[in-house]
Amino acid sequence: MAARSRGRVGRLVITVSGLHGTGKSTQAKRLAEAFGLRYFSAGVMFREMARERGLSLLEFTKMAEGDEEFDRLVDERTRVEAERGGVVLDGLLSGWMAGDLADLRIFLSAPDEARFRRIGRRDGLSLDEARRRTLERERRERERFMRFYKIDINDLTIYDLILNTELFPPEGTARILKKVVEEYLAAR
Repeated sequence: MAARSRGRVGRLVITVSGLHGTGKSTQAKRLAEAFGLRYFSAGVMFREMARERGLSLLEFTKMAEGDEEFDRLVDERTRVEAERGGVVLDGLLSGWMAGDLADLRIFLSAPDEARFRRIGRRDGLSLDEARRRTLERERRERERFMRFYKIDINDLTIYDLILNTELFPPEGTARILKKVVEEYLAAR
């Protein structure tokens, strides 16, 4: 790991990754706010590309399977944001894409049923529909990322911290993550 911030918050690059419904966007935004960093979401960019084409997220995910250009655009933007520094990067592949520019790579996890409940609440879906859509989307993403990048998203060895967000309320998770970043900066 490059540790390029050398204790300087303004240059810090934090990645927050995790499967869908683990709270990564919520926690990444909170970290950015807590430390005065910019926030970039690969997922928001991907959703915007889907919306621009009049497609649902699942439809766009299927379309992206045949054209890696969509993923490359998101990945290039993620890398540019990491190079600028002073950012929290939110995305499934953000830890991989930031590479050695990342100071801290965080992976958030949660049991599947908890993730499906959260997604259902957020998107106004039944639990069964949230489960079906999420599992299909994640299967497609896993296959696509392996084919395009040779990245196994189940390989968590690149992460500095793995935290199960189901164990704590969102505010508790935010406090834990803030403390981790504070300790990281103090050690530099």
